[in-house]
Amino acid sequence: MHSTTPRIAIIGAGPGGLACARVLQRSGVPVTVFAHEAPAAADPQGGALELRMTTARTALRAAGLYERFTAVARPAGKELRLLDHTATVLLQDAPAPDRTEVDRAALRRLLLASLTPGTVHWGSYLRTLHPLGDGRHRAEFDDGHTETFDLVIGADGAWSRVRPMLSEDTPHYSGVTFVETGIADADDRHPDLARLVGGGMLALSAGKGLLARRHGRGHLLVYAGFRGSQDWASAAGVRMADTEAVRAVLLDGFAGWDDRLLALLREGDGGFVNRPLFALPVPHTWTHTPGLTLLGDAAHLMTPFAGGGAGLAMLDGCELAQALAGGGDPDAAVRAYESALLPRAAQAADHAARALSEAFAPDAPDSALRFLCTDRER
Repeated sequence: MHSTTPRIAIIGAGPGGLACARVLQRSGVPVTVFAHEAPAAADPQGGALELRMTTARTALRAAGLYERFTAVARPAGKELRLLDHTATVLLQDAPAPDRTEVDRAALRRLLLASLTPGTVHWGSYLRTLHPLGDGRHRAEFDDGHTETFDLVIGADGAWSRVRPMLSEDTPHYSGVTFVETGIADADDRHPDLARLVGGGMLALSAGKGLLARRHGRGHLLVYAGFRGSQDWASAAGVRMADTEAVRAVLLDGFAGWDDRLLALLREGDGGFVNRPLFALPVPHTWTHTPGLTLLGDAAHLMTPFAGGGAGLAMLDGCELAQALAGGGDPDAAVRAYESALLPRAAQAADHAARALSEAFAPDAPDSALRFLCTDRER
């Protein structure tokens, strides 16, 4: 190991970066996390995360947080229902027993609370990195201050500022957009919809889909998915802030679908959020560069349709931290981490890409049925 303790920076405060910081600190290795958001925005928005526990459990136990995690997590939905556009149930499948759900905010609070106070520097947006030789890099932040590190870990998500130092690849639009809305208190206010959705529902037909899942306290998260331009709203002459205009465009796009399914769009009471799906090329690789590495979405951004991204990110962070804490040469530790990460990430990203392709294929839901049946046998 270096005669002096290496200075390590983690760029990004998502699950992977925070898990990495936690395991490093448990091992007595100092680390600083830089988050571009302000502390007031520390609770992330969005739906619950579904974690494959065979992946996430390893990281949570290495972080010493498994028991605390189980107190805030819950079993995944009772089933996944695959329907066609007539609302006919084609498949009602119990979830894999290793799937667990947790709210994004609850997971982040758990990880943040496990860190030494002051570990996360909020409001620090990385502007650029300057190589100094011998693996060291000077990080320049948007407020003008700079710091020099022996290792910079890019855990900063889809549009990583660290990735361009390692790879020329950038996320590409998958061709599929999700438009998110929500229905509050569905069990009381819309019991028919709550029964239709059950623990989770996916209705598919000819390149379009309506997805719904429970998100605690009777809240339903609903997504309308379709192939098309990521600028579909502008092309239709509507603004996302105009809820009723967006609703009308979506209902028109799903014309002919069963009225029970269309009610998921009609009854949405939280406005609409545009979520075009992006992914990195599969496989995404890079040439090892001393002093730099990536984890999570920065390393293997994939479409979320098959789930698992957060669990993989935490496993990345855990394995990188354990390698660095092993007492050997830090650069050799990063090499070993990358040699395990890259093939695992490629396999997961390929699976996610195929799941999305089959779900939004012209012959869906038949293609999705074939994929799901094959996937259950993996």
